[in-house]
Amino acid sequence: LMKNSNEDEVLEGEDGSKSVVIRDPLGVVAVLSPWNFPADEILLLALPALAAGNCVIVKPSEVTPLVGQMVVDTIKSVLPPGVLQIVQGDGKVGQWLVESDGINMVAMTGSTAVGRSIMSACAPKLKRLVLELGGKDPMVVFQDADLDVAAKDAVQHSLENTGQVCCSIERVYVDGSIREDFEKRVVDIASKWKVGNGMDENNKVGPLVSIMQRERVAQQVDLAVKQGAKVLYKSLVPDPAPEETSFYPVTVLSNVKQGMDIQKLETFGPVIALSSFSGTETDGVKLANDTEYGLASCVYTTDLSKAQRVARQIRSGQVGINCYSLDNANESCPWVGHKCS
Repeated sequence: LMKNSNEDEVLEGEDGSKSVVIRDPLGVVAVLSPWNFPADEILLLALPALAAGNCVIVKPSEVTPLVGQMVVDTIKSVLPPGVLQIVQGDGKVGQWLVESDGINMVAMTGSTAVGRSIMSACAPKLKRLVLELGGKDPMVVFQDADLDVAAKDAVQHSLENTGQVCCSIERVYVDGSIREDFEKRVVDIASKWKVGNGMDENNKVGPLVSIMQRERVAQQVDLAVKQGAKVLYKSLVPDPAPEETSFYPVTVLSNVKQGMDIQKLETFGPVIALSSFSGTETDGVKLANDTEYGLASCVYTTDLSKAQRVARQIRSGQVGINCYSLDNANESCPWVGHKCS
């Protein structure tokens, strides 16, 4: 793979002339991987860089250092010495790595705030960058949607990985005329998502990554309720669940308003946030785009012409029509983001 990826490409003109495309590796690529998918993201960022002939230095998240070490050690076992290395530490170590004169490119998955810092640090020397950043992904459900499919997807893709996914569904906009029906379906499905030890196959929602993350989710939910959001459902958590654990209950909120923090900031927790809208295409597009993020989104309606019109106006890297794009897109599709994603 590496040999074929880096072979010279000869282009012949009609007059017999030849041009040669030579692909040189950049040099050393720094990979900064996140904690929510601590194995997969290292592979997604490091393998293309290695295949292009670069050396790679991986800094895993300080929250998941052992997984990062295991992944790097496994890849290193089939590579020449020094081609792949690992450093461990917090953001200060990452900053040192990004700013190092020996780094030619940075590949990072993480928050938008950290992405801005990395971009700023790379700017003086115009280091190459690959950034996959935050998301606040919307789902727009029109009156004529298949509500069973939409409700199932709203729950599943809000709660998978305990909601700790950059492309989780974090905002659900439902035509007001079907709001009550849709809410009942969501609560019924969400009630079957049991919270507990992830090693037990009967549990669908495990703990959040840390107590700090649990507190962030709780603060967003508590503030939303104080501002008028309604709790339709809140699951049990393992009993006893002392303050030292990071379990957070599956929570379904309705009457979530656009100005609330829970509609603007990444939640990264097991929360399904439901809002109603007028049901028009204009309002659906406006609400979906009312965010600094633009990673993924989805539209539910049986009118495929309407779905395509709406999808083309939503400013996100990918849009699923009656489906979740990450699960259903062709494997050849790029994974991209708009705006601050």
